[in-house]
Amino acid sequence: MFKSVRWGVFFIGLMLFSMGISIAINMQHLGIHPWDVLNVALYEKLGLSIGSWAIIISVMLIIVSWFLDKSYIRLGTFLNGILVGVFVDIFLFLDFLPHASNSWMDVLIIILGIVLMGIGGGVYNAAGVGSGPRDGFMLSISDKLGASIGKIRIITECLVLLIGLLLGGPVFFFTFIFTFIQSPIFQFMYKLLGSHLNKMETSLGEKALQKRGAGL
Repeated sequence: MFKSVRWGVFFIGLMLFSMGISIAINMQHLGIHPWDVLNVALYEKLGLSIGSWAIIISVMLIIVSWFLDKSYIRLGTFLNGILVGVFVDIFLFLDFLPHASNSWMDVLIIILGIVLMGIGGGVYNAAGVGSGPRDGFMLSISDKLGASIGKIRIITECLVLLIGLLLGGPVFFFTFIFTFIQSPIFQFMYKLLGSHLNKMETSLGEKALQKRGAGL
């Protein structure tokens, strides 16, 4: 029964994360996350949609992770890889999120987008139903090379950013401070919600055992 709660939390986290991405994309003149720089650059160069490129890249990362270390691939990983792209395209299509006004308000709005990404990322990871494609990819590389996750993340995102930049993606100030805002929020939400969910699950499990014992 508690699995349904975890999946509900997972989907809420994905929606918040995707909304944050979409808000940031609308403010892309200020700079966006390196992975989204690549998605936007591919969209502008080759067509399809931003969400479609997010899905394509996620699938590629899942395939690589599958060969390197299958332990990081779960059902939630596949759903993450598909649904984030779908939700981003839906949010951008519905066009109800704020657009750039080229004023100081844009800074506040993109910070809101980054905060939502941090919260959403922490929420869906706390659900414990599978790492995201990017996280699974970097964790599997880290395990194979024996390098720290932080180092692998920095190298990977720098390479992704370089490719996106060469393709003409939107790189500016916030591209370089994204992680410094998003990561602490992600970590806080992940620990807080993850701990709460684990306590709830343990409590429900103990109550179920007590009911079974009382029925004997």
